[in-house]
Amino acid sequence: MFKTMNIFRLCTLKHMRLLLLMNTLIFLVLLFTLYISFTHSEKNFNSGNKFDEKQLTLNIIENRLQKLQQALKNRFPSAVDYIDVHVKHDLPTIYAITPTYKRWTQKADLTRLGQTLLHVPNFRWIVVEDSNEKTALVTNFLKFSGLQYTHLNAKTDQNYKLKSTDPNWLLPRGVAQRNKGLTWIRKNLSPHNNGILYFLDDDNTYSLRVFEEMRSTEVASVWPVGLSGGLKFEGPGKCKDGKVLEWYTAWKPERPFPIDMAGFAVNLKLLFKYSEAEYSNDAPRGYLESHFLTGLKLKRHDMEAKADNCSKVLVWHTRTEKPKMKQEEALIRQGKSSNSEMEV
Repeated sequence: MFKTMNIFRLCTLKHMRLLLLMNTLIFLVLLFTLYISFTHSEKNFNSGNKFDEKQLTLNIIENRLQKLQQALKNRFPSAVDYIDVHVKHDLPTIYAITPTYKRWTQKADLTRLGQTLLHVPNFRWIVVEDSNEKTALVTNFLKFSGLQYTHLNAKTDQNYKLKSTDPNWLLPRGVAQRNKGLTWIRKNLSPHNNGILYFLDDDNTYSLRVFEEMRSTEVASVWPVGLSGGLKFEGPGKCKDGKVLEWYTAWKPERPFPIDMAGFAVNLKLLFKYSEAEYSNDAPRGYLESHFLTGLKLKRHDMEAKADNCSKVLVWHTRTEKPKMKQEEALIRQGKSSNSEMEV
């Protein structure tokens, strides 16, 4: 009897080891396939021919991956769960443009946002620095972020640069950086791409649900933004059947679109249809969003109401408190910095 039990245990152990080995091999194949598909994520397509070759390669890999998924599903259903979490072929890709600039809290803000974005499938982060060149801080951060990204830079015209003592609303911000991101999309993506455009400020707070809400955008969509415009929320205030009936704002309600930058998304097809639409430094205060959206020939009634008919706040216009660094700056002037190489 004991001999029979030992034989049974030995067979079971061998079977478990075989399954473990097979799962390990399959996992390595998946990682290699995903690596081939998404390697060189930062490199741009240089020409139409190269773009076609790249797209053809991706299509071949995608077909192979789908066949592998089906084979795995029959033998190891749990392995398919891994694929579904990380690569969802039926979902539009979200292309999010984030302007960023050098400041004490830059890395902290990017880290907080980046770790939220790790949970968003089919997502490409287009990070644009307000700088003459890409900085080591942002370069290294993105390299180890685990995200699919494009790293760009565009310097703000000095005539439109806020001074440290200026209020945030005095001049439009992020114009050059957002336009740089728009240019990259138009040059490197096809008008037939199934995608959504979103402008993602690095100091806001985002619920994961807001990304799922925007994926179904057919033309352009809106939702309320919390703690915006000096209000509890700003943007669409009353909606029904996916349409905005009333807008909730206190400042210049006559604006074409009284909303915050974080409160709308547009389908990529619209971006290619109206290829001249972009942001402008000459837009009046509070009209930055309106200038861009009207450039896409949109009107208020075109906007699709999301977030349960605008009844939920899924993004907040938070700002990281500016740290008081007088003592650190005083030590730096005296040559007594705690560690000049410490990256914060």
